[in-house]
Amino acid sequence: MTSPNPTHARISIIGAGPGGLTCARILQQHGIAVTVHDRDTGPDARNQGGTLDLHADNGQIALREAGLLDEFFKLSRPEGQEMRQMDPTGVITSHQIPEPDELFKPEIDRGQLRDLLLDSLQPGTVHWGHGLDRVGGPARGPRLLHFTDGTTAETDLVIGADGAFSRVRPAVSPAVPGYSGISFLEAWFSDVESRHPDIAELVGQGGAHAADGERGMFAQRNGNDHIRVYLIQRVPADWITASGLMPKDTDAIRARLLERYAHWSPRMKQLIADNDGPYVDRPIFALPVPHTWQHSPTVTLLGDAAHLMPPLGVGVNLAMLDASDLALALANAATVDDALHAYEKTMLPRSIENAQALEGGAEHLLATEFPDFGDDDPRH
Repeated sequence: MTSPNPTHARISIIGAGPGGLTCARILQQHGIAVTVHDRDTGPDARNQGGTLDLHADNGQIALREAGLLDEFFKLSRPEGQEMRQMDPTGVITSHQIPEPDELFKPEIDRGQLRDLLLDSLQPGTVHWGHGLDRVGGPARGPRLLHFTDGTTAETDLVIGADGAFSRVRPAVSPAVPGYSGISFLEAWFSDVESRHPDIAELVGQGGAHAADGERGMFAQRNGNDHIRVYLIQRVPADWITASGLMPKDTDAIRARLLERYAHWSPRMKQLIADNDGPYVDRPIFALPVPHTWQHSPTVTLLGDAAHLMPPLGVGVNLAMLDASDLALALANAATVDDALHAYEKTMLPRSIENAQALEGGAEHLLATEFPDFGDDDPRH
């Protein structure tokens, strides 16, 4: 099959996260038709997670190409750039306070960013309830998308923007994510100014981190008077079930956490024990380094599907920059294959460099010195 011109190609993006939606938006800005498939039954099917910061040198570049940067600044929280490093007693050992006009990496709730991108797309772009099972068809195309509901769709280009456990990745790479040895347990706090004022004061307007070398925590101020806390531990990936518990056993999990953080101060232990509702288990996975694949003229990857790394400040920003680079390559190439060559020539070296810098970096999350969590709440 001859590689088609992008303006005549059937382009399918798998995954309606920030990367996939950014790619779709920029393609539509350039008059290129695209369809996004997502396993969620709708845009409000599940909570989209915590807060992100979008950096001026990557995520904001993508939003500028998407024509959405001004709208982003209207929604973002520049005050969220405040960062506090604390010790296990709650004493602040380092405090970064943004300047009043600082816009290098303002915060935005992940759900707000997704809504901004979704609302910018042409009606009907996203096909909800389309979980991908596998990619079939010949390597030169056309490809056949097999969905979990038994339906299929033929396409000329498959873009895997479907995250850590991508169903597109096996079409070009045998790599699978490995467990880092570090796990996060997410805790939620709502209406913090009235219901959890001490926690609100402790965390401040941005993020707060504390660790003792063996265990740690990272708290994030979200929008709508909400705080999320990630309790960081070096444990087996299945530590909850291996302890004879289930994720819904909130009281029993809380008791084990209080044992593990027993020497932390009572004030800091509020962040462990006073949460509203159950904990959410989030073990941290990463792809082998370096991760690359033999070029395909009909399949490519972006974001975590291409370069899953520990949550140390590059995840969503890199995904959105990947998306922008790919969309612009398609807008400026004679064929889809030419565009993929140009995109991967830029994206793969960049992702390998970042992945090598962060390899094994999940251990830094337990360090007593402040790690750059950057854009990531740890959702993969």
